[in-house]
Amino acid sequence: MTAVEGPPIVFVHGTRFSAGQWSPQLAALRDEFPVAAVDLPGHGSRSAEAWSLKAAVEVIAGAVESLGCGPALVVGHSLGGYASLEFARLRPERLRGLVLAGASASTRGAWAVPYRWVAGLVPRLPADRLARWNDRLLRRMYPDEVVGATIRSGYAFHALPAAWGEVLGRFDAGAMRRVAAPVLILNGEKDSVFRSGEAEFARAHPRARVELVPRAGHLANFDDPDAFSDAVRRFARQLTSA
Repeated sequence: MTAVEGPPIVFVHGTRFSAGQWSPQLAALRDEFPVAAVDLPGHGSRSAEAWSLKAAVEVIAGAVESLGCGPALVVGHSLGGYASLEFARLRPERLRGLVLAGASASTRGAWAVPYRWVAGLVPRLPADRLARWNDRLLRRMYPDEVVGATIRSGYAFHALPAAWGEVLGRFDAGAMRRVAAPVLILNGEKDSVFRSGEAEFARAHPRARVELVPRAGHLANFDDPDAFSDAVRRFARQLTSA
């Protein structure tokens, strides 16, 4: 399969990160598929833009259009996964398939309470201190070829309250019933928090399946870039054969 034959793939990053999060996947898949990674509003190159789910949907749609190959496989991690669910609801004609990575937990009810607390705390902390802490954490856990692009792109802590404020209380397994395309729920095996609704999310969609990245946590595409990329590649090939 060549990049012309395969479905286009658009990657949507998680909280505070940017398109740089997907540098390992872009490198692994670009020879076989047309690929792109977006900066969501308030993040990366769009740092000055106000966050909203509606604006996030438009950014994803713009990336799909820019590849010029028809409906795309959209891969969303965490915050990006919930934004991708909203894209699936509002732009079903532009979606070939959906990968939800670390985004199969309900954002409603008691689960959301600690996240609301964090969202309120983050603006009170100096952004440079948070950035240094994130840099040290990522460098300690991962090699530069995996996280270097993420670190160089910086972090969008200023967008976190608005982003979480809109996502929290909005999504549960019922959102899967508004997705027309096939879905792969791709989680790190050890991501207990965001796997909490995994089975329920899968049951809510007739063409959803679950795949786990062994020994990986919430940042599964960093923990095992090759296994994550391989899972996306297999799913994309299945969409083509179907």
